[in-house]
Amino acid sequence: MLSSNLLSSTNVTFSKPSSRYPLNASLLDPNLVNRSQSPRITRCQSPALQIPSLSINHGFRFGSAVSQISESRSDFGRNLGHTCGFSSRFSSHKLGAAAGTPEEISPDGEIEASTKPNKNLKLAVVFGLWYFQNIVFNIFNKKVLNIFPYPWLLASFQLFCGAIWMLVIWSLKIQPCPKIDKSFIIALLGPALFHTIGHISACVSFSKVAVSFTHVIKSAEPVFTVVFSSFLGDSYPLNVWLSILPIVFGCSLAAITEVSFNFGGLWGAMISNVGFVLRNIYSKKSLQSFKEVNGLNLYGWITIISLLYLFPVAIFVEGSQWIAGYHKAIETIGQPSTFYLWVIVSGIFYHLYNQSSYEALDDISPLTFSVGNTMKRVVVIIASVLVFRNPVRPLNALGSAIAIFGTFLYSQATAKKPKVEGGEKKN
Repeated sequence: MLSSNLLSSTNVTFSKPSSRYPLNASLLDPNLVNRSQSPRITRCQSPALQIPSLSINHGFRFGSAVSQISESRSDFGRNLGHTCGFSSRFSSHKLGAAAGTPEEISPDGEIEASTKPNKNLKLAVVFGLWYFQNIVFNIFNKKVLNIFPYPWLLASFQLFCGAIWMLVIWSLKIQPCPKIDKSFIIALLGPALFHTIGHISACVSFSKVAVSFTHVIKSAEPVFTVVFSSFLGDSYPLNVWLSILPIVFGCSLAAITEVSFNFGGLWGAMISNVGFVLRNIYSKKSLQSFKEVNGLNLYGWITIISLLYLFPVAIFVEGSQWIAGYHKAIETIGQPSTFYLWVIVSGIFYHLYNQSSYEALDDISPLTFSVGNTMKRVVVIIASVLVFRNPVRPLNALGSAIAIFGTFLYSQATAKKPKVEGGEKKN
């Protein structure tokens, strides 16, 4: 009788599914998710009974696995729409994370933050790995090029290491292998071509000038982003244009005061900027229909196609010099095993630092990622100067600092631009 009375006096209400922002099992844009989608408590007529009412969109259940994707106009990983990890992260906290800080419902029906210290620790580890792997790559890449100045072969080997890495984790099912078709491969041809140009040009620059100088010039990538995007119809506010002025000035000052200045190194870094910017823009336009493929898989396939682009050209450009260069390198270093180790480390860490950068992007905002990427260049420049003991003039250091500070200002100036675009899409 008591049970019958309780049920009859209880009005259970479930919230109506919302179709305004349909969710995809593999993609979830946090900009399109607000707190109205968080678990809500519906007060029942009976004071002794409260039943949680869940906002359900297209078959999603409370506790379902949801992955977060951050997007940005000028970053390749963000254009791809997912991060580089072995697999999508599945966690009971992700539904709350889609609306902000990971949350859980207390026994009193209140929403409280949780796992924030764990998340901060995780981000610290990911950033630490990203920076460490980038430093290791730059150091060993330069060590190899100092005794074996054939960047086309080394760049090809680094892509080869990435391709083997992806094939292994696909075959072992550590990372789900994407289902691809002819249209997918065709859509990747353009981004892979520009990725190839960006990678080989940077490697050529590293072979001719100091690592620090190459990274200072590569910090000018936002300048090319603004210029090329403007030609394609995008508009930028005045503060964005003003933010690139210190980048141009700082890079110019660093170039004219660089001890190891070489036009080949300068042009290599500049062409690398062009290649990566065009890759970002082109991938955004050509890969819109393949958002179900996550960022790691896209990066893996681009690496494989880039290898097919680059290696035949490498044979044509410098293939006749490889044997003689190899023997000279062995004579210089003395131990063949040391040379092999340097080459292998440069190849593996080239792929790993890219993977860690995508993983960092999974848990932070595009602005935080841009700031982190700017600081990464600072760390790499300092580490390379300490390791290789490159002479640095005061004006050269000043120019480098100004250029990197300009990159930071650019990331601040463009932080709100994606949000405006997101608002326009809602109308």
